[in-house]
Amino acid sequence: MPEQTQRLKVLAAGIFSLILALGVARFAYTPMLPLMQQQAGLGVAAAGWLAAVNYAGYLAGALVASLIGDLVLKDRLYRIGMLVAIGSTALMGLTTDPVVWALSRFLAGLSSAAGMLLGTGLILNWLIRHEHRSELGIHFAGIGLGIAGCAAVVEVLGHYLDWQAQWFALSALGGLLLIPALAWLPAPDRSGVSRSGVPLEDRPPSPLFLRLFMAAYFCAGVGYVVSATFIVAIVDQLPGLAGRGNLVFLAIGVGAAPACINWDLIARRTGELNALILAAVLQIVGILLPVAVGGLAAALFGALLFGGTFIGMVSLVLTMAGRFYPTRPAKMMGRMTLSYGAAQILAPALTGWLAIHYGGYAAGLYLAAGVMVVGTLLLFALRSVERRERAGLLQPAACAAS
Repeated sequence: MPEQTQRLKVLAAGIFSLILALGVARFAYTPMLPLMQQQAGLGVAAAGWLAAVNYAGYLAGALVASLIGDLVLKDRLYRIGMLVAIGSTALMGLTTDPVVWALSRFLAGLSSAAGMLLGTGLILNWLIRHEHRSELGIHFAGIGLGIAGCAAVVEVLGHYLDWQAQWFALSALGGLLLIPALAWLPAPDRSGVSRSGVPLEDRPPSPLFLRLFMAAYFCAGVGYVVSATFIVAIVDQLPGLAGRGNLVFLAIGVGAAPACINWDLIARRTGELNALILAAVLQIVGILLPVAVGGLAAALFGALLFGGTFIGMVSLVLTMAGRFYPTRPAKMMGRMTLSYGAAQILAPALTGWLAIHYGGYAAGLYLAAGVMVVGTLLLFALRSVERRERAGLLQPAACAAS
């Protein structure tokens, strides 16, 4: 098979795995949330806790990914995770028991970690070994396509099916996505060299750099999860926007689909950290627009900004992690995602509590924007640390040359 064809098939496997694990298993809960509240008796606080359980599953999966070094085992767990994604989606439609729903959301979180971390790590490892550009923009388009696709499916099927039948329809869609997600990803290569024989060496960051990086990524997790989980319900509660939440969620997916490719191009010109700072600032604007300005136009523009930035930040961070650890990319990816995932457990539960006390989820957006401001300041500090450390590494070489 020609090398370029093989590369496209590997990237396509990643795209389909993310549509399945993130779009169907994980993010379909967001457009389904209002329907489940109307038809299945799901309460406001319970909705927040289910989201928190989902992110707990994701965090557990990230912990596993950070501890496993063997590529063959990662490949096996990735494939199991894709099957779990379908099963957890079907489980949502089988009952109205909140405990079973919580189990489903936890399993969906595990499966999304398998796609997001194990699958991404395997694909990045393949790209590096075959000496392709180690950028994940095309791969991460699957998240935006998954969000937009599931929002469109829920919007269309909502006219014909009840909430249970919709979960089963989403499971059937997942079965179709499963085929290329498994068949087009080659078995991993455990050798320590690239295709041309160049050794692959890990270059881990300094402890200070890693601590600041993880703290900033925690803030990004808070900024992401509130909108990703509650934006449909938030928009539906805004004056004059009842019933428009799914349209806004669809706009998030539309904004996210090309975002990672765009941020790869920006990072080539500015560097990853400068690109992350720009994305964080734009994401704050996107989070606040629906509630600070109001109206459908502001909500849609905010959704496009949010979709176009949150996944770009994830892509940039995980690409950087893979470059630090080319022989085992999922190691640092898992550690970073532990920080991101911790935020995704705390923020939905806190947003549910705020919703009870303030009569709606909108207060959560202000919380998310405030935490993102802190994260942006941490990114500026991280850039300063990187410059100092780079100067410290370069100075001895300069002295020796003189």
